[in-house]
Amino acid sequence: MSARLRVPVDERDHALGPADAPVTLVEYGDFECPHCRRARPIVASVLRQLGHSVRFVFRHFPLTQIHPHAQHAAEIAELAGEEGRFWEMHEVLFENQDALEDEDLIGYAGDIGIEASRAASALRSHAYAERVQEDFMGGARSGVNGTPTFFINGVRHDGSWDEATLVDALQRALPASSRP
Repeated sequence: MSARLRVPVDERDHALGPADAPVTLVEYGDFECPHCRRARPIVASVLRQLGHSVRFVFRHFPLTQIHPHAQHAAEIAELAGEEGRFWEMHEVLFENQDALEDEDLIGYAGDIGIEASRAASALRSHAYAERVQEDFMGGARSGVNGTPTFFINGVRHDGSWDEATLVDALQRALPASSRP
């Protein structure tokens, strides 16, 4: 029996796609994880293929023991999210995964229109650490122990996350009336 998502998706989550989509794909990810970086274009392609039948949610699961910059990257993404720019920052962080020092993060914030002083202050004070920790703990309670970990309609996807396998799993989760 696969693990289940313990924290339901709600309005505080960062989501792409319609809230009433018949399938919800949740990813627990880490901005410094090379596997998450490889998953990013796969997820984007899957979302294009399945259109409005899938809502995608990204939650933080920074593996700080092996990715020392993941926590601050998640925090800067949360700052961007407060400005309505989470997905812009999501892309920038994965595109620049090898440059995630605090100075880099502050620069990326500036690049997407967030004041550098505000970004620096948020990182110094760990203003978004609690929000990131909430995602992390919810993931841990849901059986996440590595990244990326995907859930499809609340059930952990234990199969491969290559494009064909993920599309197949999502299509199987669609109600019969919505299947292509």
